[in-house]
Amino acid sequence: MSGSKRTKAIGFLIGAVILGIAGAGLLYVKGDGRIKGSDAGSTNVSSLQAYATGGLSKMILPDPAPAPDLPFQNAAGEALQFSDFKGKVTVVNLWATWCAPCKIEMPTLAALAKRYEGSDDVAVAVISMDTDRAQEAAKAFIAEHAPLAYYADPKFRMAFEFPGKGAMPQTIILDREGRVRAVMIGEADWTGPEAVALIEALIKE
Repeated sequence: MSGSKRTKAIGFLIGAVILGIAGAGLLYVKGDGRIKGSDAGSTNVSSLQAYATGGLSKMILPDPAPAPDLPFQNAAGEALQFSDFKGKVTVVNLWATWCAPCKIEMPTLAALAKRYEGSDDVAVAVISMDTDRAQEAAKAFIAEHAPLAYYADPKFRMAFEFPGKGAMPQTIILDREGRVRAVMIGEADWTGPEAVALIEALIKE
């Protein structure tokens, strides 16, 4: 095989390998023309990244995926799941009475719930991770932050099913389809402009 034919053959082979990998979804081309792995970016990141600033600068934006539909309970002890909130943008906050930052941010979650009270677009579900012995104290604390309703996961399982892996507080934003779109680990102001803009963006999707 001549040198020119060999060069063309090698070039064709390399091109085929690159196209094959790209077709498998392992590569994507950035705006600057560089080829990067698909795990470096997603539709979710490009659509919500603008809101990961200010008080939400540490917000995690995973690829959209259904939230684990784990059971929790309301104040009456009735079983609920995240699917019960499907159709609404749902702000899920995992907290406990022994978590000081959780208690500090709770008034902002109450204000967020008040902003959308009576709305068919948004729900705010604060779920206590307190054990059974601390349930009464947790109920009393939430009663001071109307219009929040009391929910609990006394088995403290749910907090380990999200990126925070047990960290508290942990706030998970679900879209109308019940998919995890954003996760904030640590205290945040849920009345801040970034938070409200994020919620409004998801409402309009």
